[in-house]
Amino acid sequence: MDIDQTLLQNLTETNPRFRMLYEEHTLFEKQLSEYDKKGYLSPHELLEKNKVKKMKLVGKDEMEEIIQSVTT
Repeated sequence: MDIDQTLLQNLTETNPRFRMLYEEHTLFEKQLSEYDKKGYLSPHELLEKNKVKKMKLVGKDEMEEIIQSVTT
């Protein structure tokens, strides 16, 4: 997600929903990074990885909607 750092800082300071989504997004990125470090994923881990990817995408979509609402 390419976003102006000033806008990002402003939104995380003034919009609680955006801040929560951004924090979740960062957490999901860390979780996915951990899965990527593993050489093999069990079926359960693979399922969890896919779940995290979907939740990250949903959050990203909502953050983009918030950004659009404040920039238009």
